[in-house]
Amino acid sequence: MFKLIGITFLAAILLAGCTTTPTPPEEIISSPSVSNGNASLNWSAPGFEKKTVAHAAKTNTPPVVRSNPPAAVIPKPAPVVTWTSLNRWASEHKLGAPHFLSNTPVTTYAISSSNGVMVLSIGSLGATWNGIELNLGFGPQFIDDQIFLHQLDLQKNLEPLLCEPPLTFGTNRVIVIDPGHGGSNTGTHSVLDGRFEKEFTLDWAKRLAPLLETNGWTVFLTRTSDVYVTNSDRVVFAEVHHADLFISLHFNSGDPDEKPNGLETYCLTPTGMPSTLTRGFADPWSEHLPNNVFDAQNLQLAVLVHHTLLRAAGMEDRGVQRARFMEVLRGQKRPAILVEGGYLSNPAEAEKIESAEYRQKLAEAVAAALK
Repeated sequence: MFKLIGITFLAAILLAGCTTTPTPPEEIISSPSVSNGNASLNWSAPGFEKKTVAHAAKTNTPPVVRSNPPAAVIPKPAPVVTWTSLNRWASEHKLGAPHFLSNTPVTTYAISSSNGVMVLSIGSLGATWNGIELNLGFGPQFIDDQIFLHQLDLQKNLEPLLCEPPLTFGTNRVIVIDPGHGGSNTGTHSVLDGRFEKEFTLDWAKRLAPLLETNGWTVFLTRTSDVYVTNSDRVVFAEVHHADLFISLHFNSGDPDEKPNGLETYCLTPTGMPSTLTRGFADPWSEHLPNNVFDAQNLQLAVLVHHTLLRAAGMEDRGVQRARFMEVLRGQKRPAILVEGGYLSNPAEAEKIESAEYRQKLAEAVAAALK
């Protein structure tokens, strides 16, 4: 039976390709979403607003009346490809076959291109790209002794990294840097002395702006002082200034007893996939948001910045993550990411974050990634 299913799936994927923009499958296998229980962020603080969706205007044009209306033709639905052989996909994209790495603790394979190496584990959402932690939407499976991946993972994770040209930046570049929180929206606080996140994000942004300007960027900050700015206004700000990129700067918080640590970088969850972080918010897989148009560039930007930050800061890698409840990402019409520069709830990391030298390192790393 598996062989029959495998043959059917393999025959249906002949239209896949690196240079096309795929549409999400019409049906998605139902599985529980994955939530990062250790992260405790502060986007639910004052300033978080739910997205309001405008309804399309109705027209007053009367319907066309036909004396002999033609019979309705109902097209047959196209076959839905949900799982695809990784070997077949690699061959179609002119990549080498997946390479077996290990059976312990789980069965692991690597697949590579001139861009880098992706390492995948059977049944696991965890993967790495050039050593950086990231998360798949669905765990790879063995079917008839072959590795199968969900088509959305191929389209939204493997193709942008393995197949597409690396992210580049042209001239007349405009970037909006968003220092998280501000005013009455204080964000989290340092476990050492109670100083607020809003202070450290603003300082990070002010250090980053001149470095980006030296590299040829036109830079705008969503706030330059301790003022309250709604999340929706931050999105509008980027639109008004015709930004090419949007980066929101934050510091993290978690259970003090667990003392989580490390760097995280977020981009919007692609339509049809579960998020890696929900924080109790609804996670409608079918929701298509304005920023989903930039799924590929979002991932490329997140990986680029995250990799450079890790090297500069020497922090634990908590990976590139996906979320769809963050208002500052949902409505963006440009590549957009949110960076968590460490945990203020962890005494060792709070000490670093309170250091001007560390915040300067973070600023230099982001600027270097976008040079």
